[in-house]
Amino acid sequence: METALTRLVGVRHPIVQTGMGWVAGPRLVSATANAGALGILASATMSVDRLREAVREVRSRTDAPFGVNLRADAADAGDRVRVIVEEGVRVASFALAPSPGLIAELKEAGVVVISTVGARRHAEKVAAWGADAVIVQGGEGGGHTGEVATTVLLPQVVDAVRIPVVAAGGFFDGRGLVAALAYGAAGVAMGTRFLLTSDSTVPDAVKARYLAATVRDVTVTTAVDGLPHRMLRTDLVESLENATRARALVQAVRRAAAFRKLSGLTWRRMLQDGRALKHGKDLTWSQVLLAANTPMLLRASMVDGRTDLGVMASGQVAGVIEDLPSCAELVERILAEAGEAVAALTATTATTTTTTS
Repeated sequence: METALTRLVGVRHPIVQTGMGWVAGPRLVSATANAGALGILASATMSVDRLREAVREVRSRTDAPFGVNLRADAADAGDRVRVIVEEGVRVASFALAPSPGLIAELKEAGVVVISTVGARRHAEKVAAWGADAVIVQGGEGGGHTGEVATTVLLPQVVDAVRIPVVAAGGFFDGRGLVAALAYGAAGVAMGTRFLLTSDSTVPDAVKARYLAATVRDVTVTTAVDGLPHRMLRTDLVESLENATRARALVQAVRRAAAFRKLSGLTWRRMLQDGRALKHGKDLTWSQVLLAANTPMLLRASMVDGRTDLGVMASGQVAGVIEDLPSCAELVERILAEAGEAVAALTATTATTTTTTS
């Protein structure tokens, strides 16, 4: 299935596996790439040296194109961009809008720049700055999310920009892919669906919690870091929502120290990232510090398997996913379902035309 996305990044199928922290590691990314989709390596939870190692590990497992996701506002973003360029990574993906200078540096090196957006004006901005494509995430998506549903946000962005648009938030099967293409998108991006594959390194006990969830078990909370965050509702989430500010702050300091040691960041760098996070958002410094909770709370679940101590970012689609296929099986299934959906639409159109004539 060829689209503007497949032509842009060189993959066979218009499907993207998003860069989920602690989840989108070398094994998942390479499995996705070998299945013909675009796998994106999550770098925000890695040190710069570990990022280079991870890129080389992916390269050892696949010859197919893949990408790296990074925070544009991170103090060491320039170092990470150099790794991407030096290691010949095909795609640089950003959760926040990269600066015009960063986009220019990457494009000059032949790297495709894709920025994730949650509003039409953000898409227009990064397109004007030179981004090659945008991923549009509606409110159904997991992790940090907005309030506008994909079915409303997607056509707005498609009409506003002249670069490939990838739809995210609420996609998990071939019918969704066909619907996104009908809206004018060039493909779909999925996080939770790829998390729930046999190639994902997320512990089995955590995957079981996702599979057992209903749509009503997925909630949006600001208790973790002060920003709207979609995740599975658990006893821990409820305790965070009910915790006093002082208690939450003490816990945040401890987890910030643990993340600093794990990531290799200095306190100075973490404070610089905190300032960048605070900029343009209605957050207090206490909330910025609470944001240091997020990497360690996610790691507790996604790496250590402690669903009692960690949070589980999740799209609403967790409530309708029931199995753990391999990435190859998943991509093959989505394409088959898409073909069936198109055939059904064609048959319906033909029947309607015959009847009316």
